[in-house]
Amino acid sequence: MSEPREPGGAPGDVPQQSGVDLARVALRAAREAARARGDAARQKKQVRRGGLRSGAGADRRDPMALGAAINRLLTERGWEAPAAVGGVMGRWPEIVGEDVAKHCAPERYDEDERVLFVRCDSTAWATNLRLLAPTLVARLNQDLGHGRVKLIKVNGPGGPARRYGPLRAPGSTSPGDTYG
Repeated sequence: MSEPREPGGAPGDVPQQSGVDLARVALRAAREAARARGDAARQKKQVRRGGLRSGAGADRRDPMALGAAINRLLTERGWEAPAAVGGVMGRWPEIVGEDVAKHCAPERYDEDERVLFVRCDSTAWATNLRLLAPTLVARLNQDLGHGRVKLIKVNGPGGPARRYGPLRAPGSTSPGDTYG
């Protein structure tokens, strides 16, 4: 074993640590190992008690308000436009007025073509809504954002369900049509 050299020793010589220095290094390593074991034990205990707790500071695991959670979900999934159109369907009477809303109701929205389908309870109201369609498109785009709705397709009342039976001719198109 070589003897410890003084600071003025030969270059490349590494001074060796004395017994007190070695004891300090060993004590520091033992304290760090004990702290790591304690942290692991504390985390295991917290998991057994019902999960890790976030503490006093804000954390991503903290509970959030329902509205904020829904807004985050809509943003992450890219559902802002369909949700906005769904809101329009819920506020239909406010947008078109009470009289029109009594006789016409939105059925569905086609996101790809940006078309809103509306069903009316009579052909007279369907004709009236077709005349109001450009104004409604402008009002909806003002509310939702430019270009969200390009067209409103208005459908009249649905006809009676087709009944099949022995008195029907194959291929008949109307209730009174029995011979094609």
